[in-house]
Amino acid sequence: MAAAGVAVFCRRISAVLKASGSLIIPKATGSTGFSLSLLRRNPPNVTSFHQCGLLHTTLSRKGLEEFFDDPKNWGQEKVKSGAAWTCQQLRNKSNEDLHKLWYVLLKERNMLLTLEQEAQRQRLPMPSPERLEKVVESMDALDKVVQEREDALRLLQTGQERARPGAWRRDIFGRIIWHKFKQWPIPWYLNKRYNRKRFFAMPYVDHFVRLKYEKQARIETRKKSLQKKKEKTLHEKFPHLAEAQKSSLAQDI
Repeated sequence: MAAAGVAVFCRRISAVLKASGSLIIPKATGSTGFSLSLLRRNPPNVTSFHQCGLLHTTLSRKGLEEFFDDPKNWGQEKVKSGAAWTCQQLRNKSNEDLHKLWYVLLKERNMLLTLEQEAQRQRLPMPSPERLEKVVESMDALDKVVQEREDALRLLQTGQERARPGAWRRDIFGRIIWHKFKQWPIPWYLNKRYNRKRFFAMPYVDHFVRLKYEKQARIETRKKSLQKKKEKTLHEKFPHLAEAQKSSLAQDI
């Protein structure tokens, strides 16, 4: 088997050499040797081949340097940056602009994460760490705007509020849950797994459900009372600020 494989390989090599022999043309007079030419003898315009650019995602002269900050910012404690994108600003953008902006933010986030990791490795403070928070906030806002558009399109086409159809149902503990519909290969009345689910609660569960609602109401009331006490303490500590706030409210009214 090994000898047969070597023989096949040798045949292929000889075929390639025979094919390339037809492409070898003699050079001009006064010179010795041969040159390999795959083009015509009189090419129409050779310079046009140098004008073609290859497809790439980043600049070829930078490469991995795209994961690092601008060299002008190296050694700086603070780097100027703009504000984060808000949902109101992103709602005015088209889907194509949002798609481009997402990858710009993703590239910036990767660069800042690399900078943060390098700063931790060298045990140095990261210059302007709020930039990463702004990028994350912008990406969250962009994701929210895209989700809003998908929900609006789904409501217009199918009338469903959620991506996966379902219904609000009550489980055995008395909680109101969102039950997602699922396709089954057999009817529901023959499906033992589906019939084991209980979408109802026994009467003795109502007492505990009421206690749960009372507990949630007490927690909310406690939070409001603590907020009021905190505001009262601040007003007593800074009375001039309290008077300024009251005057501003009176002017607004």
